Amino acid sequence: MEKIKVLFVCMGNICRSPTAEGVFEKLIKEQGLEEFFLIESAGTHAYHVGESPDLRSQHAALERGIKLDHLRSRKVIKGDFEDFDYLLAMDADNYEIMMNACPDEYKNKISYFLDYAPQLTIREVPDPYYGGKYGFEGVLDMIEIASEGFLSMLYKAGHIKKKSKL
Repeated sequence: MEKIKVLFVCMGNICRSPTAEGVFEKLIKEQGLEEFFLIESAGTHAYHVGESPDLRSQHAALERGIKLDHLRSRKVIKGDFEDFDYLLAMDADNYEIMMNACPDEYKNKISYFLDYAPQLTIREVPDPYYGGKYGFEGVLDMIEIASEGFLSMLYKAGHIKKKSKL
């Protein structure tokens, strides 16, 4: 069985994208779907390669039962465009960076993560790095909504089937 490969992308891979990785992992685990996915996160810049997510991201996520401390930052590499089925950008800057670096045949794999949360009426997950505690909470709220929407799209598109409960 071929896994659905998802890469969440922000700038430094220490706030938004690892949060999205953790939230989506928790969501699919709760639904018993982890065997169907490979989920990672990365940054368009190499500012924090090898580092853990920002402690504020970790604390905000942990308050919702999501552990991020095992994650390590990495930079998007050329092979990611071929290897991943979905590359989900947190904002316009990172979307453009990926589109400019991506070979033409894989550009259709890149989208804005919040496109899966149309009820939010915004397209970009704001960077909470310079904000306070509530910036991280707001980011988590957006990511949870987009994660549900993304998973719903995968169901509707027939990429995964709901498991029957016996």
